[in-house]
Amino acid sequence: MLPSRRRVLHLVPLAAGILRLRAADMIVRSVRPEDFEMPLDGFNTWITPTERFFVRTHVYTPKVDLARWQLRVEGKVAQPLSLSLAALREFPRAELVSVLECAGNGRAFYRPTVAGLQWEYGSVGNARWTGVRLADVLKKAGYQENAREVLFNGADVPIGTMPDFVRAIPLPKAMHPDTLLAFEMNGQPLTPSHGFPLRVVAPGWAGDNWVKWLTTIEVRDQEFDGFFMKTAYRYPARTLAPGASVDPADMTPVHSLRPKSVIVSPIDGETLAPGAVKIRGAAWAGEYGISSVEVSADSGRNWRTARMGPDRAKYGWRFWETEWSGGRAGSYVLMSRATDDAGETQPLIEEWNPSGYLWNTVPQVRVEVGTAVAPPRAEPIPAPPSFPPQLKDACLGCHGEDMIGGQKLTRPQWEREVDKMIRWGAPVKREDRDGIIEFLLSHFGPRR
Repeated sequence: MLPSRRRVLHLVPLAAGILRLRAADMIVRSVRPEDFEMPLDGFNTWITPTERFFVRTHVYTPKVDLARWQLRVEGKVAQPLSLSLAALREFPRAELVSVLECAGNGRAFYRPTVAGLQWEYGSVGNARWTGVRLADVLKKAGYQENAREVLFNGADVPIGTMPDFVRAIPLPKAMHPDTLLAFEMNGQPLTPSHGFPLRVVAPGWAGDNWVKWLTTIEVRDQEFDGFFMKTAYRYPARTLAPGASVDPADMTPVHSLRPKSVIVSPIDGETLAPGAVKIRGAAWAGEYGISSVEVSADSGRNWRTARMGPDRAKYGWRFWETEWSGGRAGSYVLMSRATDDAGETQPLIEEWNPSGYLWNTVPQVRVEVGTAVAPPRAEPIPAPPSFPPQLKDACLGCHGEDMIGGQKLTRPQWEREVDKMIRWGAPVKREDRDGIIEFLLSHFGPRR
């Protein structure tokens, strides 16, 4: 489970396996670029406050001059558009509540481990989004009959020679009345970290489709073949054995979220007094609402239907709770599983994929009833390793040590990551490559 505030102070120095918190009690996965995770207690609020809403960025947050900013709409359209924010606000206003979840939320739980930010539960939030319908803008531009997909690009600039973060969604999703171009979040203008001045809202779909700092919309008659469509953010079309590899050509783009639940209380490792205990949490899905949540207090042998909370929206999360007698003294595993309106239910066993996307396995929380169990003896926290000059020169110009320290990768995984960074412009000398990999493996190797 996540560390408590008593155990981790704001912005403590990096150490292997240690998370960091910023002012709003967000878990810092990376300072440069910004990647902040909401702690588990953030699920206690139906609308996630903006300051506690997770942040995911591939590159540095751009500074957008609103006086000069324009949204261009081009490609397979009858009338290309160039719209200021004031002109965009003249379109009919639209608003909805929706979960936004990073495709990699839960990546830290995959075994074997996979490369990438090691999100646990909180790379997700539920917000009120306000803007205009993308369909209205496309109709104004007059999209052509042969249009197939809509491509989005933002003001963010790639680091080094990494590919630009450009994503596309199929035309039917773009024309759906709930797909928005949002300029407000929770009743206020978007913050720079959340996409100011404009971002895509693709409700029910993973966050990679919610492009931030939007500057260009291109209507296309064929699929875009950029890196973040043809190689990254893809999911296997078939089930895989853990650790198996698969060609990106045999995968499909990450789109819809899957039904998912989290247990907010009790927390993992908590000791409970005998007697009635309230088990509660939150659940959400993709383009379908949550129809039910079941809870087990005996490792999945028996399940009971939880009560759903009154707050609801088509794409928002729902609170749930149930009472448990607590039973006799002993150790118990609590579990929850959500089912959506299409009949899809959370799996008991993870469906492994090489990028760690769309984790939605049934959560397990172990609690002790009666006598407290002595926690295992705390291992001493290792001092942060001293990064060699070759690694500092090659890597730390683009991102911080925390990005590296969060990884727990095997030798082949580190080799692939280092080689990818070299392709993206990291100045690694040929004679230094193997030494860098050995350092990374020795300090940030697989979890035991």
